[in-house]
Amino acid sequence: MFFNPSCFLVPMLHMDSFTLATRGRGTYDVTHEVQSVVRQSESTRGLATVFVHHTSASLILCENADPSVRHDLETFAARLVQDGDPAFTHTCEGPDDMASHIRTILTQTSISIPVQNHRCDLGTWQGIYLWEHRTAPHRRKISVTIQGLP
Repeated sequence: MFFNPSCFLVPMLHMDSFTLATRGRGTYDVTHEVQSVVRQSESTRGLATVFVHHTSASLILCENADPSVRHDLETFAARLVQDGDPAFTHTCEGPDDMASHIRTILTQTSISIPVQNHRCDLGTWQGIYLWEHRTAPHRRKISVTIQGLP
């Protein structure tokens, strides 16, 4: 008779969040903070879901070796969705208001990352970034949920 001990592993769920203070538009590396939550979960393998609780900031997986990649992303986004576009009617919080919402919709507010050996199983050059789309500083809440096995 074959005995498979993994049949007796009970899936676990771990949830935590952290707040990031931004200085305004740009990308902010949150890889360390997310990895810390994954380590605290004590999950050896599973899936981490990272979610930002805002409509004018997003999450991206991006190259973490050369900052010019993120600079070029910002340049592209500025050309694609311009602040103060006269076609926008939603300008309650300034000329970057609607542009920030569009940037968020075109990117993503959550990402899923595999967990292996108590850490996010990222590629060699991958980092997890909050992309702040507003020009003014903000405090952004990010939640991390890990579904995994001990």
